[in-house]
Amino acid sequence: MAPQLPMKAAKQLAGRDTDVNVKIPEILLIARRLIGLRFWSAFRGCKRWFWRGLLTVIAVLPGTLGAQQSLEQPSQHLRAIQNIFDPLSKPAELINDTARLTLLICLIIFIIVGGLLLYAVTRYRRRGPEDDTAEPSQVYGSTAIELAWTIPPILIVILLILVTARTVGEIQNVQFPKDALQLRVIGHRFWWELQYPGYGVTAANEIHVPVSYLPSTPRPVQMLLDSADVAHGWWVPQLNGKSWVVPNHRNIMWIQPTVLGTYPGNCTVLCGDQHANMLIRVTVESPEDFEKWIAGQKAPAVADPTVEDGRKEFIENSCGTCHRIAGTSAANGVFGPDLTHFMSRQTLGSGVADNNDENLRSWLRDPQVLKPGCLMPNMKLDDKEVDLIFAYLKTLK
Repeated sequence: MAPQLPMKAAKQLAGRDTDVNVKIPEILLIARRLIGLRFWSAFRGCKRWFWRGLLTVIAVLPGTLGAQQSLEQPSQHLRAIQNIFDPLSKPAELINDTARLTLLICLIIFIIVGGLLLYAVTRYRRRGPEDDTAEPSQVYGSTAIELAWTIPPILIVILLILVTARTVGEIQNVQFPKDALQLRVIGHRFWWELQYPGYGVTAANEIHVPVSYLPSTPRPVQMLLDSADVAHGWWVPQLNGKSWVVPNHRNIMWIQPTVLGTYPGNCTVLCGDQHANMLIRVTVESPEDFEKWIAGQKAPAVADPTVEDGRKEFIENSCGTCHRIAGTSAANGVFGPDLTHFMSRQTLGSGVADNNDENLRSWLRDPQVLKPGCLMPNMKLDDKEVDLIFAYLKTLK
């Protein structure tokens, strides 16, 4: 077990730390051993840790670059959020190419610098008592060495600037076709409002987009990012890089997914208590399935007379003040997610829980249980009210 460091007393002032002052002779002795003639003796005890660290970096880096092979199987539809090295959208591919080049250059620099350091430590180590009095030859200035550590770094920086500028330009200056799908994403604390202007559809938290199979006929999705309250961040790693979502300023990004599946993402800017649970789901489906989903979202809300009592309870408990249900005059709220087709979603609370009977009942009793700090209050519903509203919401497919 590592020795415990002495705690400072409250009366100790800056510049008069007795815990430090009493140890000054020992510190000077250690410094002398590290930078004096006994350098190799001091370093010899750290040699084992140096080798361990070097071998760990060499072992981990290739595994990281090939992580997609172990994290994801072709049969899996819900993809790993951590897998940034498996881009499945055009802008993500551009970012990945630049990142790999940068990592490769950094790896080469690490190998060169580490190799030179290892050579110097080994070649000029202390070999015997005679080294304690001998002084190595002193060299004052070397044009070749100074050029070697000046010109290559400058060229590397210029190369990375040019590559990065080209990547940013290709992503930011893309020309969208006239029939490109447009999606407006509005960040709220702590959920996402989704609007499809071309279809007159409003949804929440779970995005649906068509896949872009053929390079000859790309299907990019233009995303308009707005915020209704505070600063948020949008990131789905396998589809594009991070983007700010800020009030009073619209940012534009795009995705062009090439593989079917559900891609999770999350808010990347600390926006409040439930920032970590402000999750994103992007479902990439065939164009036919996407059109079916759009048709279902455009349909009016189901009016089932068997759950009329539940609809009345929904209105009487002021649920319609925050939530909207199309075709219900008393439910035109804008502060919470649109519930017109609530049961078509796979999750509750912006991905915090599966949309099943148990979680839905828990959410109706007290939303703070599943998502503490969310802005939906506990409405103090009794069991009968919960059952009636639950039955009503289950019909909103």
